[in-house]
Amino acid sequence: MSVGLLEARGTRAVRVGPASTRLHLRMVGAVLVAAALLVLVAAVDLSRGSAQLGLGDVAAVLTGGGDAGARFVGTELRLPRTATGLAVGALLGLSGALLQAFARNPLASPDILGVDRGAAAGAVLVILAATALPAAAGPLQAVGVPVAAGLGALGTAGLIYALAWRRGVEGTRLVLIGIGIAAALQGLISFMLIGARLEWAAEAVRYLSGSLSGRGYEQVAQAGVALAVLAPLALVLGHRLDALVLGDDSARALGVGLQRSQLAVLLVSVAAAAAAVVASGPIGFVALLVPQVALRLAGPAARGRPPVLLSALLGAALVVAADCIGRTGLFFALSNEVPVGVVTSVIGAPYLMWLLVRRARGRTV
Repeated sequence: MSVGLLEARGTRAVRVGPASTRLHLRMVGAVLVAAALLVLVAAVDLSRGSAQLGLGDVAAVLTGGGDAGARFVGTELRLPRTATGLAVGALLGLSGALLQAFARNPLASPDILGVDRGAAAGAVLVILAATALPAAAGPLQAVGVPVAAGLGALGTAGLIYALAWRRGVEGTRLVLIGIGIAAALQGLISFMLIGARLEWAAEAVRYLSGSLSGRGYEQVAQAGVALAVLAPLALVLGHRLDALVLGDDSARALGVGLQRSQLAVLLVSVAAAAAAVVASGPIGFVALLVPQVALRLAGPAARGRPPVLLSALLGAALVVAADCIGRTGLFFALSNEVPVGVVTSVIGAPYLMWLLVRRARGRTV
């Protein structure tokens, strides 16, 4: 079996026997840099805290070495939290990349459209029920929260799609309808919290803050399985995304089954957002920000749509970095932990305002 390499315009065509693919060197470089950044951020997150570990200690712990104290801190206290953050960030990154390509609009993300609010509303309903019914709390928390979050996210996405459909889905209409539904769902969540007992509401509010505090290997398994299933599906859908960003008519002309492709992209994106909400609560602005950063890093190799793999890597790095900042008090003169959702909002809100200003001036983004 022979392997041939052909260079052309910043790409390499890799042929293995009868099969061939084209690698964009800039995209490959961006992915490698993002992967290295992710490893560095995760190592720093594992090393920082009330018990400081050196990066050498972290490497030793992860390879089965180190003393007993370092292993306990690294593998029992910090690793589940960091791993959950990695999976959640990757899920949010690929969800945002799929939604922005689907809507052909950089404002399309699970938090802006209200998909995460739908998932959160379903999860909060079950959390309140579990708190009110202690005897059934275990099954409700283990099974009810993921199911309710998934149904809430799916129902919200279906409602947005149905209301936005006018012989096709136009990005601006989709975003505007999503913003309205997100506001309505936020009102519903507030109504449930106001009507609940104080201790029940406090549990739900902690969940809604978007935090990785107290996350264990159960959440790692939940988010990790979702990522293992959805990431390959998202990558397989990449060639369809290339056609979808050209517009409905162009996609049909290229032989793409438009409705089937849109439905597949939407379902994978919604499932990723729901899985992230189940594991950590709603974390805002990650799915909005990282796909656009990935698009700019990839340049022409992205073909006009946010690259899924690069978005997932950057999303994971951003969530872990934000959690490290909030957990250790870095940049905040606070003694208490700041939830990761608050940190990402501080980072992402200025970007959203900048994006809106650029769109209002008629510039491309």
